[in-house]
Amino acid sequence: MADVVILGGGPGGYAAALYAHNFDLSVALIEKERPGGTCLIRGCIPAKQWLHIAEVYTTVAHAADFGVISDQPKLDWAAALDRKNQTVEGLVRGLKGLLDKRGVEVIEGYGRLAGGGGVEVETGNGKRTVEGDAVILASGSYARTIPGYDIDGKRIVTSDHALDWSQSPGRVGIIGGGVIGCEFASFLIDVGSEVHVFEMMDQILPGSDPEAAKALQRQLKNRGVKFNIGVEVGPAEVGNAGVGIPFGDDRVEVDVVLVSVGRGPNTEDVGLDNTKAELEKGFVKVDKANMLTAEAGLYAVGDIVAGTPQLAHAGFAEGIAAITHIATGNPAPVDYRAIPRVTYTHPEVAEVGYNEAQAEERGLKVTATKHSFNGVGRAIIIGQNQGHAKVIAVEDGPIVGASVVGPAAGELIHELMYAVGWEALPAEAAAFIHAHPALSEAIGETLLTAAGKSLH
Repeated sequence: MADVVILGGGPGGYAAALYAHNFDLSVALIEKERPGGTCLIRGCIPAKQWLHIAEVYTTVAHAADFGVISDQPKLDWAAALDRKNQTVEGLVRGLKGLLDKRGVEVIEGYGRLAGGGGVEVETGNGKRTVEGDAVILASGSYARTIPGYDIDGKRIVTSDHALDWSQSPGRVGIIGGGVIGCEFASFLIDVGSEVHVFEMMDQILPGSDPEAAKALQRQLKNRGVKFNIGVEVGPAEVGNAGVGIPFGDDRVEVDVVLVSVGRGPNTEDVGLDNTKAELEKGFVKVDKANMLTAEAGLYAVGDIVAGTPQLAHAGFAEGIAAITHIATGNPAPVDYRAIPRVTYTHPEVAEVGYNEAQAEERGLKVTATKHSFNGVGRAIIIGQNQGHAKVIAVEDGPIVGASVVGPAAGELIHELMYAVGWEALPAEAAAFIHAHPALSEAIGETLLTAAGKSLH
């Protein structure tokens, strides 16, 4: 019998398993494949490796802009795919070694909640029941599709398949202009594919800062991505020569369709009907102060939780919160307001806290200030001076949100994460000095303006 049984070895599950050693808790981790989950094996890590490959390729292709003369690069797709696989395998091995070092018992098999702290596991050697004083459900998510787009893994695919394409696709239609869709659009256009994006909402990256979304769309469009915004697509027309995507009175034919319309929770066949846990549109309802469900001793973390962002780092934090409550009885709530959200396109888009519309929905009277990368010396040096940093602050009050669209936005946002998390006043944050030349000067200039004392 373990102190904690964890069902699912993705970011939320393995973070909980690793963190438990701080309280000397014994842990059994049940995973049907290998620890790592969607993020490590089929999502965040492999996708960002492909995006970096595209960045290296385009950097070399434009080397002459910096006076470096070389032959035009050629992308060896097989070698790039091997690089992606090596990155994933190395991290999976590292995670497995860390779990072993922390004394976590990893059980390979498909687990279902049996109620009362028990989990029934189908292993290669038959069924067994694993029991714990507490159970954490971290069963993850799956790629959704839409009617008329039956996934076959070849002509109509999800990101699970696209990350393992054996060769560069020629013409790609991407259904969904959210984070995943935009990241693939950025990667594919940079390696030479023809890319069409279809989004039914009135902007790409729905829910994000509209100004940042428009800035990204403009730069992707300038590189050749064809956007169809505010449209609904009809059923796919699969033929011998390609796949037709009808929309309105128009139609686009591509070689492959990538469906990227979000992810659904894996909650249908995990034994929740054996518990008192409650669902909301398939997601598990929890007390966000401690991640506890309506079933005593049963916690839920990660992509399956209702009303929280489907982000790996949110899963990490939720796993830590659950373990802390199990070990101490004290809540350690996740501050979702201060969790950064990053789209790893070129350029990157990063946000934290509220945008203007979200702040106003909460009754906050805010002001927005921004500074362009256009005049930032370091951005000009590296040839990436498009985009801006924006800070949202309550009038005569703290910083409640921020966004960055531009080079290294995913790194720069963490400075603003602290400002939001600590509810810093613009004048307090503006008092700190940024190195020159640095990309982060865009943030420093924005803070100065927000404090009413702009410089440049």
